[in-house]
Amino acid sequence: MRSLPSPLTNRAMTSLTDKRLQRFRRQDRMQAGSLIVSLFGDAIYPRGGAAWLGCLIQLLVPLGVNERLVRTAVYRLVKEDWLITNAYGRRTDYALSASGINRIEAASKAIYASQSPAWDNRWRFLMLSPSLPPKDKERLRKALTWQGFGQWQSQVFVHPGADLQVALQLLQTEGLGHLQKHIWPLTGDSLQSNTVATDRQVATESWDLAQLAHSYHQFVKTYETLIDEWSVVKTSADHAQNEQAFLIRLLLIHDYRRLLLRDPGLPQSLLPNEWPGQNARLVCARLYALLAVPSETYLDQQLQLADGGLTRSQSLFQNRFRIC
Repeated sequence: MRSLPSPLTNRAMTSLTDKRLQRFRRQDRMQAGSLIVSLFGDAIYPRGGAAWLGCLIQLLVPLGVNERLVRTAVYRLVKEDWLITNAYGRRTDYALSASGINRIEAASKAIYASQSPAWDNRWRFLMLSPSLPPKDKERLRKALTWQGFGQWQSQVFVHPGADLQVALQLLQTEGLGHLQKHIWPLTGDSLQSNTVATDRQVATESWDLAQLAHSYHQFVKTYETLIDEWSVVKTSADHAQNEQAFLIRLLLIHDYRRLLLRDPGLPQSLLPNEWPGQNARLVCARLYALLAVPSETYLDQQLQLADGGLTRSQSLFQNRFRIC
């Protein structure tokens, strides 16, 4: 394993791929913790769920994430019960905790499914107490928005398919568990057209679907052109090319995962015409398939445990975007 990552110098892959990587490196604010969650979910979980800290650092340095950011982020993820530590002499492995595995598995069902899940025609509600202070209500609003909930009316958050117990557990890990006494979880049947409100009205009033659609269009614009670029790449032993495949694959899933966090997963009947979400899923699946072999070749060589052992991908990796 190299001590430091070398520059990506393969001239065959310098256009759109390099531009995407450069844009990521130039970000004003690097959310290292979120990127590491994506790394564990996409690359490390299907290889046993653990990696040496030094390996994590080396995998992320080419994206402009320095050692200090990685160390700080994994420390926080341990505090948030995403990760646990296992020491081997002077080296340390970071592994997914039981809670982290549960959250990764739940997210994977949405990320790698071949299509959006069918709706069971039941809404999930989190009703807030009127006595909740405005500051705490805003903290809950931000946290629940990132879980895909929409705010309906003044005191109610709604979702078509969330596991309410998981939603409350996530609030706990984000330091908002003390507010659960102000939250009343409920479920309700689909609203019929002869009631005061309809399902479509709930969707329109609870989510900014126009903004979400715009984000999906931007995702497609960013990654669709990379399909053409990687379609002509032949499998090779080129280390720099394989590294680029891994880096683009990580950004692809990271961006897609963050989109799905904001997407409530509404049924087609409640979405605007020509909804871009399914096209984004197809683009993600097609590019992921092209990146799979070179990126896995890179990880076979680089993803190391604290005891020096290398990891190998398990069968669940092969089923991504094929089964739910």
